[in-house]
Order: sequence, then structure tokens, then C-alpha cells
Amino acid sequence: MQFKHIQNRKRRAILKSLGLLGGLFTLRQAQAHHTETHFEDDSKHHIVYQCNQADPEYLGHILFSVGEMLRKYGDDVEIVVAAFGPGLHLLGKQPRRPIPPDLQQRAASQAAYGVAFHACGNTMKALGWKEEDLLDFARVVPIGVDDIMQLQERGFAYMSW
Repeated sequence: MQFKHIQNRKRRAILKSLGLLGGLFTLRQAQAHHTETHFEDDSKHHIVYQCNQADPEYLGHILFSVGEMLRKYGDDVEIVVAAFGPGLHLLGKQPRRPIPPDLQQRAASQAAYGVAFHACGNTMKALGWKEEDLLDFARVVPIGVDDIMQLQERGFAYMSW
């Protein structure tokens, strides 16, 4: 039990450092459970965030909340950010909306901790984007809203601003 407490304290210190640096550095090993890679190992907590706006303040709130969930639950939470509509620009290599680079860096840092970022294929078609137009950590899903529905059916809590 003491070892786990020390691990959690170290993890929190690292997360705080990454937050202060604006996500400039990413870690290679994911810490949170990740939908695509942890079929045999389930987390106690599951949450999907709806991300459908390109407003920097809105995106900042979502990423802050994601970070807080990671800090609180560590390895025992599975987090998905479902981006569609204008929110998809967060995941674009060359977003067509003004997305501050530090927000994309924060998302990349969280992805390194196992947070899944799902990009709506329908929105991508509307923008004329292909998978290579997305940041490397983003995963394309056919329909963003359908993705949210399916995750809820699997027990994910739904968070929307």
C-alpha cells in the first residue's frame, strides 16, 4: 500500500510539472487506461468528454478537467475526448480556427498518459481533412456522436460544457 501511495505522489508531481510547462514534454508510457489497448484490463471509472467548440477558453476547461481526473484517479480512469464540429480543430495539425499551440501541447501530454482523443470522420469529410491532417495521437471514428453514444452504452459517464 505504501508503494502505491509513493507511486501516486510521484505521478501527481509529474502531472503538475507537465501542466506548468504547458505540455511541452510528453511521456512515452501511458498511465491511464486507454480504450484501444486495454481490453483485458478495465478501469473502475470511465468518462467521455464532448468537445464541439473551438473556443480556447472552452477547450482549456475541458483539458483542465481531463488533467484533474488523471490527477485524482491515475491508472483507474479511462478518458476519451470526442472531438467533432468546430472542436475537431483542437486535433488538427493546421487548424482552420485559432487554436493556441499550448492547448494542443496539453492534449498531446494527456494522450501520452493514455487519454484517447477521437476525431469525428464526418467532420473531417466536411473539412476535406484526411487522417494525416490530424495530430499523431488522434484516432478517427466514423461518427463522433455515435462514438459518444457507444461509449455511454459501455458505461462511460458523459461530460459536456
